[in-house]
Amino acid sequence: MSERSGSLFQKVLINGDYSPRFFAYYYKQWNNYKMQFHHHNSTEIMYLISGSCTVDVRQMKGNAESYSMKRGELIILDANVPHRLIVEDGTPCRMLNVEFGFTEYKGVAPSIGSLAREEQVVARLLGTPFSSLILPDPEEVYHVLKSLVLELDQRGADGGSMTDLLFCEMLLRIARLKEEKLRSSQHPTEFYVRRSIEFLHQNYDRSIQVKDIALAVSLHPGYLHRIFKSHTGRTITDYLNILRIEKSRMLLAKSDIPVAEIADYVGISSRQYFHLLFKKYTGLTPVEYRNSIERHSWIYEEGESGNLGEDI
Repeated sequence: MSERSGSLFQKVLINGDYSPRFFAYYYKQWNNYKMQFHHHNSTEIMYLISGSCTVDVRQMKGNAESYSMKRGELIILDANVPHRLIVEDGTPCRMLNVEFGFTEYKGVAPSIGSLAREEQVVARLLGTPFSSLILPDPEEVYHVLKSLVLELDQRGADGGSMTDLLFCEMLLRIARLKEEKLRSSQHPTEFYVRRSIEFLHQNYDRSIQVKDIALAVSLHPGYLHRIFKSHTGRTITDYLNILRIEKSRMLLAKSDIPVAEIADYVGISSRQYFHLLFKKYTGLTPVEYRNSIERHSWIYEEGESGNLGEDI
């Protein structure tokens, strides 16, 4: 490793095999605090759990960029980048911080390089240097970061296979958020449609109205309806119906849940309406669909057994 062993942006990370090495990991409540500019030979992630703050970052040319952060945002600071935290009196904030670098591959989980070679989005993250980067997080990184810090608390800085696995997941999620931020800056409406689809996938088992989705993504329902249809070619209702039917097909084929209960699992309160909807999209009733799956499975097993008999 070079002297900047804590930097994310070293070619050896992509081309070679290294594991994360953790230097610090902690929660901290801040109030009325002004930090001096400082830097360290490690990459730092500062995640704002609550409140607000300002992070000043001194760029290579000496000028400082000032970033206002709010709840649910994280900032990534590359190694040896001078920075400071400012928290105003009366507006406290709570943070989760992790500082890390890299060390020789320990062989207990995917290396940083193998992850980058498998996931191009990670390779692009590691291959595009920045001094600092702020990302909004829909709690995807936060849950992994919490688990990572808990594991480090229990196992120590050397960690183990779980810390390495969690770090890889965190890096992948950060890489995806970075690209999503880039896409949303180029195509703002695409961001809202993607978030709406995520909401549908997370809530299809409940009663959902367009106004609920619009509230979740902070848009007017009518505007959301228009951009959703424009991007997907389907109305929100049609997309939700198809999602529910696909989930129903999976449950009918892969589980022993009674047919009469499947409607409840996919958020349709009326069983009669569920049957009508299922037939509309599949051409079969739920009972006919399950029977056809069981019939095909029986034919396959019988055929497979017969072939084995002939081979013998």
